[in-house]
Amino acid sequence: MTENVILVDDNDNQIGVEEKIAAHQNGGKRHRAFSILIFNDKNELMLQQRALSKYHCGGLWTNTCCSHPRPGEETEAAAHRRLQEEMGFDCELREKFSFNYTAPLDHDLTENEHDHVFVGNYNLEPKINKEEAESWKWISMIELNKDVLENPDKYTFWFKVILAEFNKH
Repeated sequence: MTENVILVDDNDNQIGVEEKIAAHQNGGKRHRAFSILIFNDKNELMLQQRALSKYHCGGLWTNTCCSHPRPGEETEAAAHRRLQEEMGFDCELREKFSFNYTAPLDHDLTENEHDHVFVGNYNLEPKINKEEAESWKWISMIELNKDVLENPDKYTFWFKVILAEFNKH
């Protein structure tokens, strides 16, 4: 099944639709995305280790869940859908901020996204989809920030940008 992403300008206005992999090739076309950060009551963040079979960044640690809304799908609705599909649960989400970034990826792909960052609270274990996530863990923000500084290559580029922005708040 072909999966399409929503092409956007720098202000997140829709300007088209493109097949997902094609949107990541040849320097990448700006498209809408979302990232989710789920915290528990101890203020630990749930990290996901991307499945080794992912089309980019396999095996890297990242935020709880991330993906792209489908054409015609509201971004928050897509966030709830993917949280259930990837991590096997859903919870209340609120949008915290959004930002644009471009980053080279493996496999000659480029990420060029307007990323909406959502935050939620959940205290149980996820039921991860092994096609999406290799593993998961809870981590304190102090431990996470220390590890990202010491081992930046273990984390996705966008997650490091999100973490820096999140730490400002």
